[in-house]
Amino acid sequence: MNSGSSCSESEPFALRVLGDSMLPEFEEGNILIIDPEGAVHDKSYVMAMVDNEYIFRQLRIIEDKFYLQPLNDLYDTLEIGGYADITGVITQKSIPGN
Repeated sequence: MNSGSSCSESEPFALRVLGDSMLPEFEEGNILIIDPEGAVHDKSYVMAMVDNEYIFRQLRIIEDKFYLQPLNDLYDTLEIGGYADITGVITQKSIPGN
């Protein structure tokens, strides 16, 4: 962590949904609250690091393997290495203007 930063790496933060990979549950423009220390379990909505990029998907744990599954069938499910690749759990969704 940058010593000049006033924000802890473990504090929840907000991001805006981009794209349509998580339709119909999460629309582009929705605001997500991500908790880096949230409880991770099968079917959690998570933020993960894949190929040096953050990705938002539903976590599936099947036979001790970890997958990032989109809700939109037009996108592929990705296998990840495990808990270490998960950077936070989605704890809240809001729709701008509501």
